[in-house]
Amino acid sequence: MYPKLFEIGPISIHSYGLMLGIAFLIGSTLFSKELKRQGKDENAGITITFLAIIGGLLGAKLFYVIEEWNFGSGGAFLSYFRSDVLFSPAGLTFYGGLIIAIIFIYIYSRTKNLKLLLIFDAMSPAVMLGYGVARIGCHLSGDGCYGIPVNGTIWEFLGYSYTKGIIPTHPGVLVHPTPLYETVVSLIIFAFLMYKRKHTVYYGQLFFIYLIFSGAERLLVEFIRLNPKVIWILTQAQLISIIMIIFGTAMLFVWKDRKDEELVEINSAKPKKREK
Repeated sequence: MYPKLFEIGPISIHSYGLMLGIAFLIGSTLFSKELKRQGKDENAGITITFLAIIGGLLGAKLFYVIEEWNFGSGGAFLSYFRSDVLFSPAGLTFYGGLIIAIIFIYIYSRTKNLKLLLIFDAMSPAVMLGYGVARIGCHLSGDGCYGIPVNGTIWEFLGYSYTKGIIPTHPGVLVHPTPLYETVVSLIIFAFLMYKRKHTVYYGQLFFIYLIFSGAERLLVEFIRLNPKVIWILTQAQLISIIMIIFGTAMLFVWKDRKDEELVEINSAKPKKREK
């Protein structure tokens, strides 16, 4: 457990922040390369990545505040708007960040006259890989993203103790290391999206597939995580996951006969051989 890796003078380097930074660097590189493959300005990827970072962090923290707010006590909501909460490495909700980041990117694409679905397609594999890398940071920091106890169950051999984490488990209690589960699944989904990106026939198709797989992954892992239930046995993240799955599936069905000739031509083009 390494919530804080080291210090440089007054600056502390936290494991989650470091992995989040690495995730954005990797994602930005993949995103820019995909834009270049499609004949678009790869420099736009830098601006969009920056907007995703700002929107992602703001949205993640905002949704965390909403998720943790005790609706039964009137003044509790304001108690979360303290510097130690807003600027701590804990309490970052991925879906909140994703939603706000999408809004920022939508506004930017409209001002630059870029196809929004093209951008979302190009970002999908990068976002999936970045999510998996960021989950390594969750594991190293022990920020509360872990799962339910496994002591005395058949899953005890998978158990992990986060006693030194930001949100520690009790001594002797082993829990599901769900961040590591999500990292593995994210890598598998990323590999599939990278393969599928050259076999799509219309803009948005890869993004809709991403919504389905990403939503399904989060929907399932939430059943063994320690997040509060908001409706029946479902958490806030699961409700958003269900919406993502339904929307992605519906769009794939509605647009099953759609074809964008420009994209088909790009994906069917053979890579140019390098001159020796």
